[in-house]
Amino acid sequence: MEDIQENIQFQLTDDLIAMVETLIENRDDKQLKNLLNEYHFADIAEILDELNHEDSVYVIKLLDSETTSDILMELDEDIREKILDQLSTKEIAEEVEELDTDDAADIIAELSEERQKDVISQIEDQEHKAEIQELLKYDENTAGGLMAKELVKVYETWTVAGCLRRIRGQAKDVTRVHSIYVVNKQEQLIGRLSLKDLIVAKSDQKIADIAKDNVDWVNVEDNAEDVAKVMAKYDLEAIPVVNNSQTLLGRITIDDIVDVLREEADKDYQLAAGITQEVEADDSIWELTRARLPWLVLGLFGGLGSVFIMKGYEEIMETVPSLFFYTPLIAAMAGNVGVQSSAIIVQGLANDNVKGSLLNRLLKEVGLALINGFALALLVVLFGYLIGQNSTESLAIAISMMSVIIVAALVGTFVPIILDKRGIDPAIATGPFITTSNDILGIYLFFVLSGVIIGF
Repeated sequence: MEDIQENIQFQLTDDLIAMVETLIENRDDKQLKNLLNEYHFADIAEILDELNHEDSVYVIKLLDSETTSDILMELDEDIREKILDQLSTKEIAEEVEELDTDDAADIIAELSEERQKDVISQIEDQEHKAEIQELLKYDENTAGGLMAKELVKVYETWTVAGCLRRIRGQAKDVTRVHSIYVVNKQEQLIGRLSLKDLIVAKSDQKIADIAKDNVDWVNVEDNAEDVAKVMAKYDLEAIPVVNNSQTLLGRITIDDIVDVLREEADKDYQLAAGITQEVEADDSIWELTRARLPWLVLGLFGGLGSVFIMKGYEEIMETVPSLFFYTPLIAAMAGNVGVQSSAIIVQGLANDNVKGSLLNRLLKEVGLALINGFALALLVVLFGYLIGQNSTESLAIAISMMSVIIVAALVGTFVPIILDKRGIDPAIATGPFITTSNDILGIYLFFVLSGVIIGF
């Protein structure tokens, strides 16, 4: 009975790194190749991430371009940039020729303009070169910047038998054949086919007779996030890209969309944390400071605004000192409720789930805030009773807090929707912006309403 091979997940260990470093130090190229060839290119990229710069370059130059081209695409951008700096333009051109056009364009786009021209001039495959140059013209955040030129295209006038012959020639350049796209004589996209459609069809049938005309597509100028939404909505593994004349230009595959979604999630997370630009832990102190300082300054002014408000109610705090001790609670509740509301709305906007009128959405949030605020207000009253606090003061604090919660919920709902309508990333409303504004507004309402209820 044959042994069943166990599927073991790759694990990066100190022993493996030490072994690779030793082989590099001893210049044992044969043993190093044999070792690395046992691993997937994504695993090798993970190994290179742990090596020093010189050793990473050594490995890239040692292995064949067919392998290293894929490794380069898996590396962290900063590490890849450093490696590319150490490769000649001829070596980079050799790597690029092994990649699909979209990945090749991404690699070249990271180079300086001068090196881009040198690399492109040394690409021997003229068709590959022309397609890369075409892709470099598009903004990286558009469908054109995401698409690859590799696809399987057939004409509506072909027969099934002729189509299969021609597909064999096209498919060798396509890593995965998700769909076969049907075009007319003007190269306009008019339909699609699956391999199953071709296999079950009669050999003398025309492609036009078996093609499906309900094909989803995106325009080459569409925003990358919009493309991601379309593919997610219809569970597509690939989608064709056309221009305004409906001419088929390329296709976008799911792996590129996963990268878009991951980058967008990272950006939104950083915005929510109060970081204004994309940074990583190993970036320079100056870059990290520039990303963090603006929101910290906003927080500082917000805090100073709260101090200014409290100073204006100094007299009431002297008369009712318990109000002072509840100000951190009010600020915290206002900030937390605002962030909760805005986070739900931002998520809904990202998933295109925020439907209906703004009024209905606000009324729903008011209802939710009333329920939550009433429950929390009862807890505050109970707390005041347990510590022997004046009942009027407890009631004033509870009612004020409930009002603050309602207002914070409205602000947390209203702000991201308005930002989205203005073309501003609504994720900004889940961070310090919403927290700081609700802190100031909450403290102001707290003192105003408490003063009215207490009769000050």
